[in-house]
Amino acid sequence: MSVLPPSDLPRESLSPDAALRRSGVWIDYGACVVRVRSPMATFAAQVGLLYRNFRLSRGREFADYHVSVDFGRGLRRYLRPTCRFGIDGVEPFEPFPVGNALPMFEWGVNWCFAQRGNQFVLLHAGVLARGGRAVIMAATPGSGKSTLTAAMMLRGYRLLSDEFGVLDPSTGELRPMLKPVALKNRSIDVIRGFSPDAVIGPVFCGTRKGDVAHLAPDAASAAATGRNARPALVIFPRFVAGGRLQLKPQPPEQAFSRLAFNSFNYALLGPVSFHAVADVAATCPAFELSYGSLDEAIHCLDDLLDDARGEADAA
Repeated sequence: MSVLPPSDLPRESLSPDAALRRSGVWIDYGACVVRVRSPMATFAAQVGLLYRNFRLSRGREFADYHVSVDFGRGLRRYLRPTCRFGIDGVEPFEPFPVGNALPMFEWGVNWCFAQRGNQFVLLHAGVLARGGRAVIMAATPGSGKSTLTAAMMLRGYRLLSDEFGVLDPSTGELRPMLKPVALKNRSIDVIRGFSPDAVIGPVFCGTRKGDVAHLAPDAASAAATGRNARPALVIFPRFVAGGRLQLKPQPPEQAFSRLAFNSFNYALLGPVSFHAVADVAATCPAFELSYGSLDEAIHCLDDLLDDARGEADAA
């Protein structure tokens, strides 16, 4: 197996004439490994930008999912060109416009993992960690979860995932499922202005989820895809434009209900997911957080995580 360290990711290594077109590129997200192949030069360059800090492999023995991103067939390659996402020879989605190959790939990998990652309890949550202790941020779409997740990474938190809280029921730990953070609509400019360190890919306008761009995970998060984190704090965030910060404690039974509701496969796993989520709700302080300022919210989370550590040390 040949491995490309982050500092040795030449653009040509992801060109149609190199690894991505031939044998493919293996991406280790932490909770799964995806092999992707594509002849599309623009898509290859975008992968090179957003996965710049990952250790991408060219040839290894195993991948959980073998996927492809290819041009549309027949006349659709030339007349209103499209692109196709395939997994193991099956195409689960209708083709996308050819310019939207990257968001199709990102959503496709999410779909694969949500459908097949049932050895884990999959919470719909952002997960970030500090010192091995994780903050689970579970929320419905439109709550500002991804924006706050991105901001926390840019303020020094380790990003495990924006989309999946991958809870291992055998250990009670959270596994990374590290992917670029999908920013939508106004969040794109908010994060672009929040930190000069933000590496944001192109904006894809008018997708099924509005305007979308992706924030590249930082080097520290990408280097830690092999390290799990222990749940320490549960947050249900909600952005309120111009609002002041409000914090409302959630009793364990309420936290349990909201975590279970925001799970991709809770019902499928039955007792396994019940006990795993119940353990998190019983051991982690939980709060509903309304915020209008990203930095104010992050300072609050810093304090809550410190308080949770103190309570755990005293127990």
